[in-house]
Amino acid sequence: MSRIPMIAGNWKMHKTVAEAVRLAAALRGALGNLAGREVMIAPPCTALSEVARELTGSSIHLGAQNMYPEDSGAFTGEIAPAMLRSVGCSHVILGHSERRQIFNESDDFIARKVAKALATDLTPVLCVGETLPEREAETAVEVVSRQLRAALKGLTKSEALRIIIAYEPVWAIGTGRTATPDIAQEMHATIRRLLQDLFSDPIAAQVRILYGGSVKPENISALMAETDIDGALVGGASLKAEDFIQIVEYT
Repeated sequence: MSRIPMIAGNWKMHKTVAEAVRLAAALRGALGNLAGREVMIAPPCTALSEVARELTGSSIHLGAQNMYPEDSGAFTGEIAPAMLRSVGCSHVILGHSERRQIFNESDDFIARKVAKALATDLTPVLCVGETLPEREAETAVEVVSRQLRAALKGLTKSEALRIIIAYEPVWAIGTGRTATPDIAQEMHATIRRLLQDLFSDPIAAQVRILYGGSVKPENISALMAETDIDGALVGGASLKAEDFIQIVEYT
C-alpha cells in the first residue's frame, strides 16, 4: 500500500519569532505547493502563531513540540491541546527522547498525551527509540516495543490510523551518528509487525513510520529507499532552509 512520505522538522529550542518567520517564509516559497509528499515544521511555542500566519495558504503543516494532556488547569508553564489547535497546529510531537530523558516523561504519561491529542483532533507524531546502552545490550526491540505498546494501548483501529510514528535511535540524535539504512529498516519493519499484532495488517500497512537521528541531505535518499521508512523527523538540518529543502526534495 502506498504511503505518502512525510518530512517533519523539529526546531527544538531554536529561533526567535522573527527568525522562525524568516525560515518559514523561505520554506513556504520553496515547498508551499509541493506534491507527492507532506511537510510539517514544529517551531518553538512562542513562534507558533506567527509561523501559522506565514504558512497560510501553503500545504506545509504546523506542529507543536509538546503538550500537556489536560484541557486546562493549574499547570504552570504547560500548553493545552486546544491552545495548539487555536493557533493553527495540526500535529504535535510526543514522546521525544529529550522529553523522556531530560524531563523524565514515563510511557504512561506519554500514552495520556497521545489519547488527549487524538481527542483534540491533533495528529500525534509519536517518538520511540533506544539508547546506546540498550542497543549494545541487544534490548532495542524490547525497549521500542514497550514504548509503543504503552502509547497505543486502548486505541481503536481508526485512532491508530491517525498516528505517525517516528523511530529515533537516541544514540543517533544530534551526535552525527546515523543508523545505517539497514539498521533503520530492521527496526521500522519490527514496528510494522507490532502494529499488525496490535491492530491488523491493513492498519499496519497504512501507518507512516518516520526515521529520525542526524538526517541530512547526504543520507536521506538511502534511508527513503528502504521499504518501511516513510519519511524523516529532522532536527538540526531543519534549522537551515537550504538543507531542509534538499531533504524534502530527495530523489
